[in-house]
Amino acid sequence: MTTYLRDALTAHGRPVPVVSRVPSPRPPSFVRVRRLGGAQQTPVSDRPRLDVHCWGQSESAAHDLAALSRALLGDIPGVRGGVTVYRVAEVGGPMWLPDTETSTPRYAFAVEIHMRGRAI
Repeated sequence: MTTYLRDALTAHGRPVPVVSRVPSPRPPSFVRVRRLGGAQQTPVSDRPRLDVHCWGQSESAAHDLAALSRALLGDIPGVRGGVTVYRVAEVGGPMWLPDTETSTPRYAFAVEIHMRGRAI
């Protein structure tokens, strides 16, 4: 998901780091995608629940980055990097969530993505 979102944001003129851990040092704007759980649907499909946090230099910049990230994740169904994505369900809409450590503007939302696994 981080690779997909990083490439999609860059293609839409927002080349920001998309990571699974908060980088040190922190860039002015970035997106963190973290799996919070989810369930295996069948032996060959998974439904990861992803927590997406978007930091920006201002509240409006963080909001806009979250809105674009949300739209791009909603547009992911299809075959991406050899993985079939069936659908995306939003499980937590965007919310204002300033970073408690730095007071940096941040918005967060959560999605569940139903996808087919790869054979191992």
